[in-house]
Amino acid sequence: MKQRIVTFGEIMLRLKPPAFERFFQSPVLEATFGGGEANVAVSLAQFGLDTAYMSVLPSNDIGNACIGELRRFGVDTSSIIQDNGRMGIYFLETGSNQRPSKVIYDRADSCIAKAKPGSIDWKSVFNGATWFHITGITPALSQSAADLSFEAVKTAKEMGLTVSCDLNYRKNLWKYGKTAPEVMCELAKYVDYAIANEEDCQKSLGIKADANVEKGELDTDVYKRLTEKVLADYPNLKGIAITLRESKSADTNGWSACFNNRKNFYHSKKYMITDIVDRVGGGDSFSAGIIYGLLNYENHEDALNFAVAASCLKHTISGDFNRVSVKEVQNLMGGDASGRVQR
Repeated sequence: MKQRIVTFGEIMLRLKPPAFERFFQSPVLEATFGGGEANVAVSLAQFGLDTAYMSVLPSNDIGNACIGELRRFGVDTSSIIQDNGRMGIYFLETGSNQRPSKVIYDRADSCIAKAKPGSIDWKSVFNGATWFHITGITPALSQSAADLSFEAVKTAKEMGLTVSCDLNYRKNLWKYGKTAPEVMCELAKYVDYAIANEEDCQKSLGIKADANVEKGELDTDVYKRLTEKVLADYPNLKGIAITLRESKSADTNGWSACFNNRKNFYHSKKYMITDIVDRVGGGDSFSAGIIYGLLNYENHEDALNFAVAASCLKHTISGDFNRVSVKEVQNLMGGDASGRVQR
């Protein structure tokens, strides 16, 4: 059966100082595009899967340029709605060593945040699709965006699609009167595969992990218990993946993940990533990797290791999008981490 994946969410204009400069250290900002669900769509299209992205964008040159960029990567943008309004913006300052990266949002009243329930024909969007991916970012934008998210997951389930959700808690977005657990605990009932870190589980679902992420060391037994708690509370879930980041500094992170499919608990290979180029989009590249892995590997441990290798490589690439191929990911999975010149 041919697989077709649809993702839905907000894509933004990304403005970033060159290299590791601070905001306005020089009068230059690099302009690209990025957003969780779009990042997933681009990764999956790079992996050769039939992938579509759904959003609401402004009907102006900036919206058109964004759509053109997505098309360049092979993403189907035919369902995107263009309307009057603005595109959200985020400003990124890349950290180094002991100075952390910083993100400033300017996305209030964007087109997608103002889109009304009923404005999207979800049955048409999902026609021929087999998988739907969403994140916890979209329901955090506004009440109407949350309503659209619920319309989407309910229709997807009615039409027999597999639904995945990256819980993606963003404390600076939940400003319209609802808390994350009020919304996400209900939305999670329509999800087949959840993706999260320990903060997402705690802040979005109210399920705590006995972990101290500040010290930079991780105990995988804690995450086994955490996944078991989530699966116990949500019997609809077929599995949950937890990303495990050991943050030594802005440049050096230990990176691995675990996956619980109710039968087995897997912990992936761990990569020590040094000299990080850009960690923004790392979680999205993991989401794309786990979706690809679940669709293409019978063994869920292999699927997990594909996702971790894909997201490891993302840390070497500037911009939100993970510009790697299946072969490159599989080479890293197979142990080729030397970085030697390919000729």
